[in-house]
Amino acid sequence: MLRRRKRPPAGGGSARYGGWKLLILLLVAALAAACARQPQPRETVTFWVMGYEGEVVARLIPEFERQHPRIRVNLQKLPVLSAHEKLLTAFAGDSLPDVTPLGNTWIPEFALLGALDPLDKRIAATPGFDAADYYRGPWDSGVIDGVTYAVPWYVETRLPFYRADILRKAGVDTLPQSWEQWRVAMAAVKREVGPDNYAILLPLNEFEPLLSLAIQQPEPLLRDDGRYGNFRSDGFKRTLGFYKEMFDRKWAPVLTNNQISNVWDEFGKGFYSFYISGPWNIAKFKERLPASQQNDWMTMPLPGPDGPGASLANGTSFVVFKDSQHKDAAWELIRYLSTPQTQARFHALSGNLPPRRSPWETPALADDPHAQAFRDQLERARPTPKVPEWERIATEMRLVGEELANGRIDVETAAAELDRRADRILEKRRWMLDQAQAAGAAR
Repeated sequence: MLRRRKRPPAGGGSARYGGWKLLILLLVAALAAACARQPQPRETVTFWVMGYEGEVVARLIPEFERQHPRIRVNLQKLPVLSAHEKLLTAFAGDSLPDVTPLGNTWIPEFALLGALDPLDKRIAATPGFDAADYYRGPWDSGVIDGVTYAVPWYVETRLPFYRADILRKAGVDTLPQSWEQWRVAMAAVKREVGPDNYAILLPLNEFEPLLSLAIQQPEPLLRDDGRYGNFRSDGFKRTLGFYKEMFDRKWAPVLTNNQISNVWDEFGKGFYSFYISGPWNIAKFKERLPASQQNDWMTMPLPGPDGPGASLANGTSFVVFKDSQHKDAAWELIRYLSTPQTQARFHALSGNLPPRRSPWETPALADDPHAQAFRDQLERARPTPKVPEWERIATEMRLVGEELANGRIDVETAAAELDRRADRILEKRRWMLDQAQAAGAAR
């Protein structure tokens, strides 16, 4: 006898199927949530920074990583004295970082090596990256043969710090703007301070004062695309004559800055009344001079041969290395550190001057009377010659300048000797350029 099977309750199988489906969906959702909670892989950008700035920029990195959660910055701090050798060694060993700030005089060398990635397309494609906001001289330091390889991080230029109280006593009521006016002012100061003190300090172990005066001239310091020295030009000989005159007239002591106790104390004592230096000394003079003398000193733009003069466009600029595997992320770091807000904060932490005009509107800079001359001077800052050999040539300029200041050679001899030394240093450059030109002609 056949027995009828009991029919399951209506909808029972469907209910069980629906329960399993719901369970599976819940499991999938739980797994997806668990995966979402897992940390996503982060791209690491290796960032080498030299000296004290490495300590300062470390305080800016956390905010960058907060804004860019998928990028991690591997910051490595380099000692200043060994940084150049370490970079060249890393280039030879294919182990350069992704991004680093290079001294402006090093950019031509690494560009010639083919180590740097051109940045023009990235700059053009980045909204808000206003190249026109940068001071022209520092920006031009990173442009080699029409290609932008570097973006300025901070700038240095040189100008006179001066004793305002001594100038008043000497009857100098108007700050000099030309060399002739400066001659009159230094002569008046020398009469006021007497035979044991001086009008200006031009340390013989520094090439920057002489170079700052030389770069004001219309002729370039090197000629024929950097193949030869141009130190026998009329403009450079005029510079040598003015430099020598300051020692001959006893306006400047024939000393290095290692032969005095320290530049800040002697400035405060009135041993000299003008001192050509950079922006870091704003903080130093505020720190080292007593409160009673804080109103006695100020800064001024550098006088030029015939009016307000140019000065050096020194400093440091960001580069991305060509072999980097993280160029997009490296550029994001450069973009962040280049915003006016970040540059203003970097100045507040380090005292280094921003290369863009807009950060100068912040109160820390706009309200600092000692910074205003630098703001003015940066509009007339010029880069040094863009050849890898320039630092060696500048060293020879210091050595020849010392001979000139001591009266061992005259202006004509100094100019000819500098050309001879520069031409010897540039010999390899001439050969390389001639070979490249011959190869191009043979095609």
